[in-house]
Amino acid sequence: MATTLQHFIHGAAVAGGSGRYGDVLDPTLGVVAKRVPLADRAETEAAIASAAAAFPDWAAQNPQKRARVLFRFKELVEREMDSLARLLSEEHGKVLADARGDIQRGLEVIEFSCGIPHLLKGEFTEGAGPGIDMYSLRQPLGVVAGITPFNFPAMIPMWMFGVAIACGNCFVCKPSEKDPSVPLRLAELMLAAGAPPGVLNVVNGDREAVETLLTDPRVQAISFVGSTAVAAQVYATGAAHGKRVQAMGGAKNHMIIMPDADLDQAADALIGAGYGSAGERCMAISVAVPVGDKTAEALIDRLRPRVESLRVGPSLDPDSDFGPLVSAEHRAKVRAYVDLGLAEGADLVVDGRDFTLQGYESGFFMGGCLFDRVTAAMRIYQDEIFGPVLSVVRAGDFEEALALPSSHPYGNGVAIYTRDGDAARDFASRVQVGMVGINVPIPVPLAYHSFGGWKRSAFGDANQHGMEGVRFFTKIKTVTSRWPTGIRSGAEFSIPTMR
Repeated sequence: MATTLQHFIHGAAVAGGSGRYGDVLDPTLGVVAKRVPLADRAETEAAIASAAAAFPDWAAQNPQKRARVLFRFKELVEREMDSLARLLSEEHGKVLADARGDIQRGLEVIEFSCGIPHLLKGEFTEGAGPGIDMYSLRQPLGVVAGITPFNFPAMIPMWMFGVAIACGNCFVCKPSEKDPSVPLRLAELMLAAGAPPGVLNVVNGDREAVETLLTDPRVQAISFVGSTAVAAQVYATGAAHGKRVQAMGGAKNHMIIMPDADLDQAADALIGAGYGSAGERCMAISVAVPVGDKTAEALIDRLRPRVESLRVGPSLDPDSDFGPLVSAEHRAKVRAYVDLGLAEGADLVVDGRDFTLQGYESGFFMGGCLFDRVTAAMRIYQDEIFGPVLSVVRAGDFEEALALPSSHPYGNGVAIYTRDGDAARDFASRVQVGMVGINVPIPVPLAYHSFGGWKRSAFGDANQHGMEGVRFFTKIKTVTSRWPTGIRSGAEFSIPTMR
């Protein structure tokens, strides 16, 4: 019988009371492994109420004390790295090495957040006017919430709640119902690290839980990562209810390969960035843009054998390059896109649709697929496929290659491979994409910078983590002070000036 998971509200595991449940699958075996409760409005409101009750005392803690809790949390997560990675792999399907990377990139934001005593420092001006000093404060918002996707069940929750909690907010996390066990365990570890009950709550659910978070007046800010369609809806609904919203959507990330590039290096980078985690990454490279037919032919010659030799296997097998897709429905969607690419006239160089693994025939596996001669008019180029499918779009020259990612509706990440510093500098300056890699295939910024795309890849004007995250999860207050020795007698009816 499948294990039944619970919510984590006010420092305790809480059984679901809505009577509705979702299935948590083991993608490798293709079976139901657990049941997850889907919260109704009342259960979601209980998590919000817990955060609201905890907020005054948590916000009043000095930043050093909050940082010490995060230091202990980091130690506990590192201590449980192997068990957390295994739990993540079993529910998501990504291989263990990738699962550890998922956790580690989240921990890097926790490390950044441990510097919150410095990050919250305001500004001060002595003598801004006669006897007048001015200073600014950064103060927490209150109850904030995060709605996180299935593809990074450790990293993205930590990107959100690490900064938010460090700033003095209390957090409600609504993880993906496809793989909720790691976020639930992280909340338990935060409690063990010394965070009071209510500082970090996890409520499982679907649309009803999301709508409650978006409309409840106690929730001051929403951070979201998911598909573009849902991101747009989250942004519009949250903003209409007076909340700050950062909503990260889909992507179609390009890699430009210049004629002078090291093609073996570029091909290796494409294999890792295109097929790692079965392509279920918002920063996956799904479009290769070789400049010139000679470059394209040489690149295809290198890619074909690499794609054909990809080791697709069980997520817990250390020899697997990537594991199964997250569900049978998602695999069917990815296969349908490959069918569509053929119908649109693209050349399918490597066909992984019918891949099966002996002993795991019910698993949600799919081999790597490689398309050549894809055009910008094709839907397989326009849409985010989110699977192990790489499309090669040939460009005649640098300007054509630059125009492809710049004109695409998505603008999350892009990379260029070249030995020419002038071309790389010009590309980085002019390309209309939010994150750029130069000879770096997946340009996810480190924790002390910020993550965020442009165009249909992001809604709202605040990026995640780094100082952008601190600004998003705080409000600024500016104080102007003057003491009696500098105050003239009598009423003043004009607006104060510094003259």
